Amino acid sequence: MANIEGLELTNEWDKTFPKSEKVNHSKITFRNRYGITLAADMYVPKNSVSKFAAIAVCGPFGAVKEQSAGLYAQTMAERGFLTIAFDPSFTGESGGTPRYMASPDINTEDFQAAVDFLSLQENVDPKRIGIIGICGWGGLALNTAAIDTRVKATIASTMYDMSRVNANGYFDDDDSEAARYEKRQALNAQRIADCKNGSYELGGGVVDPLPEDAPFFVKDYHAYYKTERGYHSRSLNSNGGWNKIGCMSFLNQPILRYSNEVRSAVLIIHGEKAHSCYFSKDAFANMMNGNPCPENKELLIIPGAVHTDLYDRTNIIPFDKMEQFFSDYLK
Repeated sequence: MANIEGLELTNEWDKTFPKSEKVNHSKITFRNRYGITLAADMYVPKNSVSKFAAIAVCGPFGAVKEQSAGLYAQTMAERGFLTIAFDPSFTGESGGTPRYMASPDINTEDFQAAVDFLSLQENVDPKRIGIIGICGWGGLALNTAAIDTRVKATIASTMYDMSRVNANGYFDDDDSEAARYEKRQALNAQRIADCKNGSYELGGGVVDPLPEDAPFFVKDYHAYYKTERGYHSRSLNSNGGWNKIGCMSFLNQPILRYSNEVRSAVLIIHGEKAHSCYFSKDAFANMMNGNPCPENKELLIIPGAVHTDLYDRTNIIPFDKMEQFFSDYLK
């Protein structure tokens, strides 16, 4: 599909990972149902077949396709799948204004629009499409699986439930009506300030320089987003972050409400030592509660791994398992 919103797409290789010689890479665009044009990298195996199984990849939350999502997409393409890694609405090279906003509805739609795009490709079998969501996009991938019956297999890696963390705080430490009321007051005061200023104030990305007393999970993020390992100039987390009100609607909109009605295959992967592991454990338990198809669901805990290990540590990310999962359920 042509670049239909006049987006500026970078053609040179500017990823945080090396380019593979086993796949063909190109930039593509597609439009979601809200009229926002999304930018993506497409990876196609060089050992071409008439019809590929295809996978759409997104995440982490506040990252861009040149980071973890692209690594996942390129690696799965090396293993025989046609893949795309896309920037969500309002971020990266994708369209949408104002910038640096997030929405449980629009971001779920981003995944569905990716499925639309893949379904229309001549070299893709529309009945063999899966998705991968990383970090906050793991939860959004599960939400997509709950609404989109075209998605035959879903992987959520090092998952965040963005509704839960926005409403309850980290580790559910702010899970009370009073705490949520205080958050709502602050966010609505910020709306007035933004309206007066005619611009949106950024919340700040990963803290830098790193305070000596920073909790481990902040150090973990810093080690990825603020170093050569994972820094990217278009990444929100590497730079100024989301707008302060950018994730406001997640407070009131739980995204995993109907996850226990997902009939298609789901693999949830998380590191044992990740601060965020409780999101995946609880999401899996809730998904299995009365699920009509429990036999194709799995929770895989990676011993010793922390949250960002599953962003880019290719010796830790279980790509063999992921390849087998998609081979089994996209056939």
